[in-house]
Amino acid sequence: MESILANKLKSVLTALGIIFGVASVISMLAIGNGAQQEILEQIKMVGVNNILISPIVEESGNSDEENGNGIQQRGKFSRGLTLLDAEAIQATIPSVVSISPEIALNSHAVYGGKREAAKLIGVAADYFTLFNLPLESGTIFNEHQENQGLAVCIIGANIKSRFFPDVNPVGKYIKFGHVWLQIIGVIERSTVSVSAFENVGINVYNDNIYIPVKTMLMRYQNRGILRSESAGSGLSVRGGRGFMMRSMISTNPGQNTSSNYHQLDKIVVQVSETEQLAPTAELIGRMLLRRHSDVKDFEVTVPELLLKQQQRTREIFNIVLGAIASISLIVGGIGIMNIMFASVMERIKEIGTRQAIGATRIDIIVQFLSEAVLISVTGGLIGVILGIILSNLITRFADISTIVSFSSVLIAFFVSASVGVIFGYSPAKRASEKDPIESLRYE
Repeated sequence: MESILANKLKSVLTALGIIFGVASVISMLAIGNGAQQEILEQIKMVGVNNILISPIVEESGNSDEENGNGIQQRGKFSRGLTLLDAEAIQATIPSVVSISPEIALNSHAVYGGKREAAKLIGVAADYFTLFNLPLESGTIFNEHQENQGLAVCIIGANIKSRFFPDVNPVGKYIKFGHVWLQIIGVIERSTVSVSAFENVGINVYNDNIYIPVKTMLMRYQNRGILRSESAGSGLSVRGGRGFMMRSMISTNPGQNTSSNYHQLDKIVVQVSETEQLAPTAELIGRMLLRRHSDVKDFEVTVPELLLKQQQRTREIFNIVLGAIASISLIVGGIGIMNIMFASVMERIKEIGTRQAIGATRIDIIVQFLSEAVLISVTGGLIGVILGIILSNLITRFADISTIVSFSSVLIAFFVSASVGVIFGYSPAKRASEKDPIESLRYE
């Protein structure tokens, strides 16, 4: 301690490598842990073992020949993604546990003179199980409400906070478009930022209003009717459980119904085991292709597998970052070794004096090794504190989720202490090998 305090500046400069090495390792591992947790939350939000079926909608103004579908060219007709497809999947494929169609409509919600933009989504009751959406209050749709297409809804947390900040909204009515909907439930608030992942089936649940899918078809929009009528086939699109649709109530003004002929915007399918995801997705693809007259106007994706692939990519990236950060620990250890070698050369006469009054080789090794370990451990402690501060600053200013785990702190601190032992031993051993007579005569 006296030796270190007598050379404060040298000791601080020696410890800098360890300080920044430990801090960088902790902050890099914190970024990796944050990314890992974010992916796990996203996997949870897309639902475990879910398969997403989405329609392929041609761009406005493009013909079928231009976008490669070849529907008109081959004279084939597809009704698009319909409730009949969802029924067929559930009835035919044994690995399917739950299924929910989805139809989305963007407009405005109105209550108490306040008007806010919102998203209306028609779903089945199983939707809330598929996506692990617990209710804060109220209940989900019952069978009678679904079959009859009643004007009931479940709202997200942001809708509740905007329109009903101080009251329980369950039982009250909110207007969406031209229809008054009775609120029967409120979804718990989700704290995960997922707006960038909507392409893999994640919705921003806090901002949505959910209604039964038949309510959407009866009271808002049914694009399947237009498709059947425009084809001149005399077909009527039958909804789930024998419901017959014969009229179009209203369409989304912001949506091009002439190009989007699909009755549904999505079908979400859940299988019982993860191992069944890929074969079931392939089976669904073949089945829908046959039902759509070999017209590939849909896409089957497995969000969980996409996110897990992204998770593996991030893990590799985090390992690379951790390895790069660890190099600074090695550099810090080399710095300690160099300074300790210089210290041995400066203190040869002191070493001779200690040996002359009875110090053994072990005593000399312990003395110099203790100095190296003390510097590295102190630098490690300072580095831990700096690493935690850096992690908080990254979260605050870079908007990157970081999680400092106890294991990362322990590993970084243990490595810093080990660096002191490994790189401090060689100078200490050299000091103990000095001849006491030559050391005393050294100038």
